[in-house]
Amino acid sequence: MLSLTIERKRAQMLETAKIHGMSSTETLKCSQELDRLLQLHLSNQLRDRNRAFKKIS
Repeated sequence: MLSLTIERKRAQMLETAKIHGMSSTETLKCSQELDRLLQLHLSNQLRDRNRAFKKIS
């Protein structure tokens, strides 16, 4: 589900950049939101890997 949200936000950011430009406030806001989503995704992946490793150990 998070992956789908990330893809939607990425598409929104690219569309916003086409309309308003790469350095517009709207594009930067989308970029920051995308960054937060990507950080959350990576954090979840690390957590899941740590849990899997603990089960093996």
